[in-house]
Amino acid sequence: MKKTIKIVIFTVFALLCAVMIALGFYLASIYAKVNRIPLDEEKLTSPSLAIEIFDSENKLIKEENTFNHGYIKAVSIPDHTKAAFVSIEDKTFYEHSGINYKRIAKAMLNNIKSKSLKEGASTISQQLIKNTHLTSEKTFERKIKEIALAKKLEKRFSKEEILEQYLNVIYFGSNCYGIENASNYYFSKSAHDLRLEESALLAGMIKSPNRYSPISCYDRAFARRNVVLDEMNKDGIITLDECICAKNKPIKLTLNTTYKNKLNSYSQAAIDEASKILALPAKQIALHGYKIYTYQNESKQASLEKAIKDVDTDGNDNAGIVIDNAKMGVVAFIGESAYKILDAKRQPGSCIKPVLVYAPALNEDIIYPCTQILDEKTTISGYSPKNVSGSFKGYVSAREALSKSINIPAVKVLSYVGLPKAKAYASDMGIEFDEKDDSYALALGGMNYGTNLLSLAGAYATFANSGVYSSPKFISYITDRNNKLIYIHKKEEKRVLRKDAAYLLTDMLRTCAKTGTAKKLSELNLDIASKTGTVGKPSSSLNLDAWNLSYTHDFTCGAWIGNLDNTPITMVGGNQPSQIVKNYFTFEEDKSEFSTPSSITTKAIDLEELSVNHRVVLANNYTPERYTQNEMFSSFNLPSDISNKFVKIESPEVKSKVTGQIATLTFDAKDYLNYEFYNHGKMIANVSGKEGVQSIELPLINDREKVEIKTSYIGEERQDIKEINLIKTSKVQKNKWYV
Repeated sequence: MKKTIKIVIFTVFALLCAVMIALGFYLASIYAKVNRIPLDEEKLTSPSLAIEIFDSENKLIKEENTFNHGYIKAVSIPDHTKAAFVSIEDKTFYEHSGINYKRIAKAMLNNIKSKSLKEGASTISQQLIKNTHLTSEKTFERKIKEIALAKKLEKRFSKEEILEQYLNVIYFGSNCYGIENASNYYFSKSAHDLRLEESALLAGMIKSPNRYSPISCYDRAFARRNVVLDEMNKDGIITLDECICAKNKPIKLTLNTTYKNKLNSYSQAAIDEASKILALPAKQIALHGYKIYTYQNESKQASLEKAIKDVDTDGNDNAGIVIDNAKMGVVAFIGESAYKILDAKRQPGSCIKPVLVYAPALNEDIIYPCTQILDEKTTISGYSPKNVSGSFKGYVSAREALSKSINIPAVKVLSYVGLPKAKAYASDMGIEFDEKDDSYALALGGMNYGTNLLSLAGAYATFANSGVYSSPKFISYITDRNNKLIYIHKKEEKRVLRKDAAYLLTDMLRTCAKTGTAKKLSELNLDIASKTGTVGKPSSSLNLDAWNLSYTHDFTCGAWIGNLDNTPITMVGGNQPSQIVKNYFTFEEDKSEFSTPSSITTKAIDLEELSVNHRVVLANNYTPERYTQNEMFSSFNLPSDISNKFVKIESPEVKSKVTGQIATLTFDAKDYLNYEFYNHGKMIANVSGKEGVQSIELPLINDREKVEIKTSYIGEERQDIKEINLIKTSKVQKNKWYV
């Protein structure tokens, strides 16, 4: 038994040795191969790089796409700034020869335990190589290339030169490459003038620029900055008093407004999309010479820019976007803000109603456009919505509630659909929700974080595309420096709504563009659907966001005005944003029309039943035309009831009261009926088109008065004849009359 155990142990040990030897040979062969890769010094020292971006006609887009134009020499960077990066990124930077073997071994053990390649243990030298020579893929071969080139780097350049090159290429978020650009953007000054706490903030950001952004993630950025300060104190670079003093200072940003247009240009949006597609930072896209071909249309871009320029936005942040619905390509985009607009999330206000509320309700056959909803004081699951007007309109149709953006009916309809189902529909149209988005306030755009213009426009394009969603994209395709195709946009389509449901929603939004909150667009001679949204500032008459989302058959156009620092505005969605959209479609005349699906049918409903009992009931063959209303329905969701009101003529019940020799006859009249009263064959009264209690007087001449009542529908010959008699009683009964 013992002998068998020894054999097994020896065999396992031999196999492990063989594996280790094979692995060693494999790694050595890779190292030998990659060691022949030359170090490209131009990539390390080039002060400026650019990405070529082309429009839909393959013409170079004339926007600035340069990087590192703010290069700064190490001698001009404060010592505490350089020390902050060394403390948090590579404590042994000045001791090692490019590689920290202890950190690599520790990282490998942690990766084996986690069965992943999460930890890289890269030194500053390795990070410089990765950011200038290699891709971001996480493979052993790439890591070996990184090690080999880092060692060459250390032999060729001094530590001070390496640190200078490193600080001038690393990414700080918001399109900032290099510490000089970052300092100019976040603090409006050169890196030469960075204070201790500012240096620590920038050093802390580079681990994850989005996660530690001082703009969008203040608390995380603050905590990360203080970690850097603590490390500097541990390393003896700053004293405890200096550390405490710096940690107690709030983050104070002074964003450079000269970055406004560049941050929110079409080119920048395309670069950001390319970074996600290629899993590369923009710097590497430039270094590799990739070329980006977009959907931008030169004419439409110019029209959108002019549409915004011609509207007084009062210095507020703003943005506009146009999507080609067939290609789901963004043909025009422009924004103005010191922050990156498409990275921010804003409350959508009432622009969420079509996506989250009314489209799901139509697709689930819960409502018709003509469904009557009671606008009244309401509380649902503890939430009490209010209308902007502060008043209630009573019963309104779903069409009117949506087009005039009445809040309470929207919340009611959301409750009919149910929050989980409604959110599932909106998610399928590209709207993202936070786990805290679980209140009926969602019907009015009350999201924890919100959404952005690109996502909203993509959701609205779903309606134009007959209920099929596809994510909107800036990029059509990407090639390498040798024009070899490496990416092409292929639409991934998902049917979210039936064609008829999408069309009914579109028709409701047509009403909004004609007579609703977007009625500015009614002056346009085109088939357009639209919705506005305004987000109010709590306990204030001012607002935070103003939106308009509109679409034709061919194009979706959206406009937003607000401020990403939450400075309030005086604007509303039906005003300036709607004017921007109107301007755009005036410049870019669109003659496309929505096509009616075969599953849409028009039926006459009983208008009397709708107005009195608030029920959607089909009219019958006898219903007079004046008491019908034509409404559109899905063939899959027709009203099941047919009105019986006009099948039989309703003769009135008559009451009488005698005063002297005059009898007063009273009855409850209907405004759709005509009543003729005859006495002994002679007409004594004609009541037509009157509603409510009516009375006529009849002189009493004979002991028996015969009265004939002919009732008919106005405009029809059909009649119902009813006869009543007024008889005088005997003297014993004191000459009383009765019918």
